[in-house]
Amino acid sequence: MVHVLLQVGADDTATLDKIIDSLTSLANAHGDPNARREIELSLKIGKVNECGTDDSMAKEGSKVLILGAGRVCRPAAEFLASYSNIFSSSAYDHDIDQIHVIVASLYQKDAEETIDGIRNATAAQLDVADIKNLSNLVSQPASFHAAIARVCIEMKKHLVTASYVDESMSKLEQSAEGAGVTILCEMGLDPGIDHMMSMKMIDEAHSRKGKIKSFTSFCGGLPSPASANNPLAYKFSWSPAGAIRAGRNPAVYKFHGEIIHVDGDKLYESAKRLRLPELPAFALEHLPNRNSLMYGDLYGISKEASTVYRATLRYEGNEIMATFAKIGFFDAASHPLLQQTTRPTYRDFLVELFNACNISTTARKEYSEVSGGQDGELISRLLSFGHCKDKEIAAKTVKTIKFLGLYEETQIPENCSSAFDVICQRMEQRMAYIHNEQDMVLLHHEVEVEYPDGRPTEKHQATLLEFGKVENGRPTTAMALTVGIPAAIGALLLLQNKIQKKGVIRPLEPEIYIPALEILESSGIKLAERVET
Repeated sequence: MVHVLLQVGADDTATLDKIIDSLTSLANAHGDPNARREIELSLKIGKVNECGTDDSMAKEGSKVLILGAGRVCRPAAEFLASYSNIFSSSAYDHDIDQIHVIVASLYQKDAEETIDGIRNATAAQLDVADIKNLSNLVSQPASFHAAIARVCIEMKKHLVTASYVDESMSKLEQSAEGAGVTILCEMGLDPGIDHMMSMKMIDEAHSRKGKIKSFTSFCGGLPSPASANNPLAYKFSWSPAGAIRAGRNPAVYKFHGEIIHVDGDKLYESAKRLRLPELPAFALEHLPNRNSLMYGDLYGISKEASTVYRATLRYEGNEIMATFAKIGFFDAASHPLLQQTTRPTYRDFLVELFNACNISTTARKEYSEVSGGQDGELISRLLSFGHCKDKEIAAKTVKTIKFLGLYEETQIPENCSSAFDVICQRMEQRMAYIHNEQDMVLLHHEVEVEYPDGRPTEKHQATLLEFGKVENGRPTTAMALTVGIPAAIGALLLLQNKIQKKGVIRPLEPEIYIPALEILESSGIKLAERVET
């Protein structure tokens, strides 16, 4: 889920129209025979109320264009449009009287719903006329970021995005710097708040002549404990495919000086138990999150830290996902049984996956005496095939299989052509958030600092715990708050000329993370810090 904030800094619709024309021209580059795809795109901006006549960007009349009206958009729009009211009585230095926000979306209705009740906000329609390429634009919005960034550089307008810096964005470093433009990337939660918390802790340790011995970071978007009411203790607010694929990515990290590689097929099996003393009620597990080593380089600690580890947080239950992987449910290849004219039932398909496993007669006999009827039969199969280490895990897996309806005599829909499609379809149906259920975001850093002068080693910890909210009957997820507000803060700091660094950057510098974390806390997103010796 990726969203873009484009800080326009325009004082009239003419300037906005010029930007829109450039975006449209770029998207409709039919004259390029080498273009991978043609996307006919036009932006139709409704009437923009003039906020003032002052020519200064950092005063009344500043404008921010938000591209996309997805889940994280409203908190960002609310923050920016209400900025002058939120901070009018605070001690924070603010020199912008009012910000006008324009939200541009594929559908006018979505944009209007996003800004409903927000003053100083205008809805805009993002009309993609080429239906053929619509799915590409919607499903992979990050692929369009570099194109938008190029327009920003041409128009000398800053850009803020919560997305990772990829190769295409990195290539714009010199042109952005030369144009005096800031492309602030990775300004969300993870990445984003995690960067800022990390650099604050690391820079403070270095300022006291400390050396980083160990750096660990854990982050997860989870259901609140009250909403974690299924065997996997997890829920989805959109398609499960992305989350499952993320749990299949290979990972590498450094632990006590040793480089540890984890194969993607073994990632769920690598999950380890985690208990946080200040949050003892949370039964958590962590899985390594892709390449942790690059963060040692980004944070400037690769040479001094013997441990550099970034992980994804989940509630206990990853052994069930590991079992599903062994059964074959995460195989995205077309399955022959699902290509037949007569649709199989979920039970037929599960039995077919079991039958695909090679097992000796001796092994079958060894587990044939497991008692318990239907559940006992499934447990026996899981143990016989070596999918589970012990009976307890097998029993939990069977409970999950039945909860998801994977043993029901119901036909599988025609749009499922692979085992992966089947599991995603069932999870989306059975593990979705329902009305007023809350999500939760938990981010926890631990930095171990040692000193050369004999001072005792210190363990610094920082924790962010945020729950989804319902205000005036409108729910806002914790994920939307913790991604949207940091992105909005990035746009605000650019409007205020607080960020001097140009080029493609991350929020790693004090000029960004110090004010950003202060504003974040003033906005109600609290970071709890503690030090142990």
